[in-house]
Amino acid sequence: MGFFDKLKEGLTKTKNAFFGQVNDVIKSFRKVDEDLLEELEELMICADMGAETAENIVEELREKIREDKLSDAEEVKSALKEILQGHIGEGEPLKLETTPSVILVIGVNGVGKTTSIGKIAAHLKSEGKHVLVAAADTFRAAAIDQLAVWCDRAGVDLIRQSEGSDPAAVVFDAAAAAKKRGADVLIIDTAGRLHNKKNLMDELAKIDRVIARELPDVSRETLLVLDSTTGQNAVMQAKEFMNAAAITGLILTKLDGTAKGGAIFSIKNMLGIPVKFIGVGEKMDDMQPFDAKMFVNALFDGEVDGNEAEE
Repeated sequence: MGFFDKLKEGLTKTKNAFFGQVNDVIKSFRKVDEDLLEELEELMICADMGAETAENIVEELREKIREDKLSDAEEVKSALKEILQGHIGEGEPLKLETTPSVILVIGVNGVGKTTSIGKIAAHLKSEGKHVLVAAADTFRAAAIDQLAVWCDRAGVDLIRQSEGSDPAAVVFDAAAAAKKRGADVLIIDTAGRLHNKKNLMDELAKIDRVIARELPDVSRETLLVLDSTTGQNAVMQAKEFMNAAAITGLILTKLDGTAKGGAIFSIKNMLGIPVKFIGVGEKMDDMQPFDAKMFVNALFDGEVDGNEAEE
């Protein structure tokens, strides 16, 4: 099964909650009018897209209908898909231009941070990159062991110390190992539970100083992992982390377990941060780089453009 098929399957709950109904609504209206637009907006809000985002999307659709004189149901649907793709933005590839490059992964406990690291490590290894992972989440019981299991599955090395160690010390060791072993990418796990925002900021600042000192001028990504099942709460979570770190991209997990997949649109709109990876299952290859066109097509009818079905 290609990833597009997995994506269609994984987004079934969201599709049934909103996008499948969009098809029914559009087909049921004999003319394109305000009643149709109001019903579409209501469906978007029910899909946890957020009132502000839904209103903006419908306003754009209203303008498109007026300017292009759209009257056919399929034309309206095509216009809506185009607008949704524009709102969600194109996924941006990871910027890994130096050897090594660094990916710092942050997020609260329970969002799928550890599994995301394992899956991204496997993805990068499949591209021929030498990947090293640092277990700098030393606060949570069994976090290091869980990460070790995923690194073993991905076939990449893990740099670790004992539970309760200084995370910055783990990063120091990992930076030295990355240079010595000629690693292409160093992925750093971080704690998902600290006592308060200041504690989080201080810990990330310490790790940042170690990276800057030991690996100066390397390409760096700071990826925030968000649990899609939390819907609009994920937006609030992201805003908190934005105050503590310069986030360069988002990883959205558990899209297969929610009818709130519409939150992905408001997350992008309100935060202005690109979605870089999405996860739609538990298997190693169920997380892939984000593709806006593929995502929106999977949400509607599973319509395939180009070679998506083979990807």
